Amino acid sequence: MLALAGMAGFAALGVWQLERRAWKLELIDRVERRIHAEPVPAPGPETWPSVDAAGYAYRRVRLTGRFLHDREALVQAVTELGAGHWVLTPLVTAQGTTVLVNRGFVAGDRRAPGASSAGNPVGETQVTGLLRISESDGFLRRNDPAAGRWYSRDVAAIAAASGLTDVAPYFVDADGSSDGPGGPRGGLTVVAFNNHHLIYALTWFVLAIMAGGAGLFILLPERRR
Repeated sequence: MLALAGMAGFAALGVWQLERRAWKLELIDRVERRIHAEPVPAPGPETWPSVDAAGYAYRRVRLTGRFLHDREALVQAVTELGAGHWVLTPLVTAQGTTVLVNRGFVAGDRRAPGASSAGNPVGETQVTGLLRISESDGFLRRNDPAAGRWYSRDVAAIAAASGLTDVAPYFVDADGSSDGPGGPRGGLTVVAFNNHHLIYALTWFVLAIMAGGAGLFILLPERRR
């Protein structure tokens, strides 16, 4: 009975991993289509309540507005260029709403206030990039708004600390087309998803077979006796 229970449990876990694999493949295909599609207008206030990861994450969007460089936030980051910070700058649109734009990466030695001002766009600017869903506090490090230390791109927290209102519940990773000389380096979004579910499924199915084999190993001598 224990062997049968083990077989059923391990087999169920294997089937679950196959279902997860199908979901992951569909997710990868959906994101690939989104990041290579033509940019569409960023979701406006009427759409904000329905913005979620399934329907909007990594959608290629465009928006136009004016940057509020004096209210930017620097979020700790590690990229292919090394350690440093993401520069999140509020962009006020013509409708009066605000969208946080991740203008890109700056090296760690530019952490001081105003150090990331090189190449700042002035006046109306058009931004194209990928829509990203707001992040929460990290497992080991929590944001410290009072000290201006940010470890995750938490839109609501950054907006509150900067005194912003009518802020979109997402941020946009700029693609680098609006980069200025010496400014933040955009276009560094990493779009990658681990997909080891087939290996996990095979592992669970092998364990199910082993549990069945162990049961037979114990049962057959008893039947002969």
